[in-house]
Amino acid sequence: MEKISRTMEYKPEDGFPYYYSLVKDDGLYSLFSSPSTLTFLKSIDEEKGNYSYSSGKWTIKQVVGHITDHERIKMFRAFQLSRKETVELWGYDQNLLVSNARFEELRMKQLITDISSVRKASVSFINTLSEKQLKIKGMAQEHQVTLEEFLKSIIGHERHHINIIKEKYFKELE
Repeated sequence: MEKISRTMEYKPEDGFPYYYSLVKDDGLYSLFSSPSTLTFLKSIDEEKGNYSYSSGKWTIKQVVGHITDHERIKMFRAFQLSRKETVELWGYDQNLLVSNARFEELRMKQLITDISSVRKASVSFINTLSEKQLKIKGMAQEHQVTLEEFLKSIIGHERHHINIIKEKYFKELE
């Protein structure tokens, strides 16, 4: 991976390098096969799912929906890269997507089923990739990354949001 200093501390607003830094030393297949996120989400009841720790912040349900949307979007872009389609692995307007979804109307169980289904599709896709494909390079923001690094950053993004739920949402509920 080019342009990313290993000694620098990244912040969420840095995008790819921050998310990748949360998972860089973990194996790709174990990251996508880990049940830890689903296990944690299943522990959140409906009332907590509707909670937002501050005015203007997303509810837990909206965060879960966002994580799922993010994986859908990024997996499509990973698919394009795996087929050597020249495309910049650009960002998207997360607030627009969340505001135009109906996550808060759905039950936690529905959101968990959805994220689980998306994850199964992601694992299925990853299992079709060769080592050669995982080394294909593309651009994520201004950083040249391999497909494997890009895929890992999807789970880094998930970890970031799960950490926020644990630190901010549950701390406020106690």
